[in-house]
Amino acid sequence: MGNPFPLKPLLELSQTRMDDAARRLGELIASEQEGTRKLELLQNYRDEYESRFHEAARNGISPDEWRNFSAFIGRIDEAIAVQKANVDRSRLMTIAGQNAWIAQRNKVKAFDTLQKRHQLGEARKEARIEQRQSDEHSAKRYLIRDEAGES
Repeated sequence: MGNPFPLKPLLELSQTRMDDAARRLGELIASEQEGTRKLELLQNYRDEYESRFHEAARNGISPDEWRNFSAFIGRIDEAIAVQKANVDRSRLMTIAGQNAWIAQRNKVKAFDTLQKRHQLGEARKEARIEQRQSDEHSAKRYLIRDEAGES
């Protein structure tokens, strides 16, 4: 076997980092999905509560009940705004995680290409050595046969 790939430790490190980036990206995607799910739940709850408010208003409600409904819808709207901001932040973090994973994957590909070139070069060296040895062996047999024939 030829010389080992001198950048193998860097290839292995970049593969480890790519795996870590992939794991982190999975966590970021899951977090974004969970945040989106919570936002949808809040929006659905707001829609249901607003429907109840409109129904109660049609049937007649007191000014205190009106204020309570309005205040609660306001609090739900605040919670929705906070959750939207969380989802947006999470989405940005997911994009950053995707970019980090892509960068690590590109490093692995680069080192992998270098390793393949190295292996190809080593195989060529070995083939040349084997050919030279075969040529030398053939030449020796020819000389021995030639000397035996002249004697």
